[in-house]
Amino acid sequence: MVLFSKSFIPTIREQPKLAECRSHALCLKASLLSMISSGVYSYLPLGLRVLRKVENIIRKHMDREGAIELLMSVLQPLEIWKKTGRDESLKEIMVRFRDRRNRELCLGPTHEEEITEIVKKYVSSYKQLPIILYQIQHKFRDEIRPRYGLIRSCEFIMKDAYSFDVDEQGLNISYTKMLEAYKGIFEECGLDFVVVEAEVGFMGGSESHEFMVPAEIGEDILFYCSKCGKYFKEKKMCPICKNELEEKRMIEVGHIFKLGTKYSSAQQAYFLDPQGRRQFFIMGCYGIGVSRLIPAIIEQNSDEKGIIWPERVSGFDVEIIILDVENPLLFKEGISLGEALNKENLEVLVDERKESPGVKFNDAYLIGTPFLIILGKEYLSTKMIEVEERKGGRKFRFSKQEAVNFLKKKYEDELL
Repeated sequence: MVLFSKSFIPTIREQPKLAECRSHALCLKASLLSMISSGVYSYLPLGLRVLRKVENIIRKHMDREGAIELLMSVLQPLEIWKKTGRDESLKEIMVRFRDRRNRELCLGPTHEEEITEIVKKYVSSYKQLPIILYQIQHKFRDEIRPRYGLIRSCEFIMKDAYSFDVDEQGLNISYTKMLEAYKGIFEECGLDFVVVEAEVGFMGGSESHEFMVPAEIGEDILFYCSKCGKYFKEKKMCPICKNELEEKRMIEVGHIFKLGTKYSSAQQAYFLDPQGRRQFFIMGCYGIGVSRLIPAIIEQNSDEKGIIWPERVSGFDVEIIILDVENPLLFKEGISLGEALNKENLEVLVDERKESPGVKFNDAYLIGTPFLIILGKEYLSTKMIEVEERKGGRKFRFSKQEAVNFLKKKYEDELL
């Protein structure tokens, strides 16, 4: 249980002047983020809670598919990038410099080269394969035009995974595992998303798929057939039903690639097969824009009052609003209810500030906790608690134990 007055949630009343879209404005107004400079943000406590929820959802699905977490360095020697030639192809977005020893370094924009060097060092036999390694790590790209808050920023958080297999058949298995894991991740994050085949781009390889979230601020465009319910990368007549396609803007939140031997051959990373012959690792890579998921979720889950968090990613599960904190009985009941919900493993925010009801309700709707409990003077006479669902605004009246049971069941159902 967390008290609002002790939680450092400095909400903002006015519209932020620098906000470029709704999710950017709400991230700043709800004090999820603090803008340090263009494309650079700090996560405030409430934003960090949401970020950790998203990260844990990702870890759950990655671990379930047998992926193993590690953490690679942010600082990378430029020499490993020279092996693949990407020191030149990514030169425009790389943050590069020399240290006091005159070594050429960069802040990692991605980690294909580094993970290949690691596996090359420690994996020498087919008996050690297959393996999928992943991390959740900061990335740095010198973006020409940072936009829309965390949608396109210079410092961001990515989940990047890398598979190493003995052959193409093994890669297909690893690729399918990650494809299914990604579907589970985005579903649990409460996103409406689509999966489309995509170009491999600067990553290289033979095949890739993008995970796209429909949103007005999307920088990518897909074409939708309302008749067959499918999306296409190119604007052409639907080959099946000949229906006119509608243009839909999309945010890319995930991308997976079959890399093959693009990096292992360039970096001379190989294993010994059963006959003792050298073979290059067959690789795949799998990325999720972890920090980008936060504005993507908000774009799809918000209204004129503020954010409406899906239950699995909200910073808190329940917010208790004590309307008259000067009344010692009401204050005591609010704290007692918060403790009872805590015992059921629910994360509770208690607004016990000496503020007007209007301020408290505005803040509650802004930060978007899925369920609100309102405790006013009426409770002292009726012992009935009002529970409001943020999404849709449905209201319920319960006794204290009924309220606890209702909310406990809600979150138990979400976990199934």
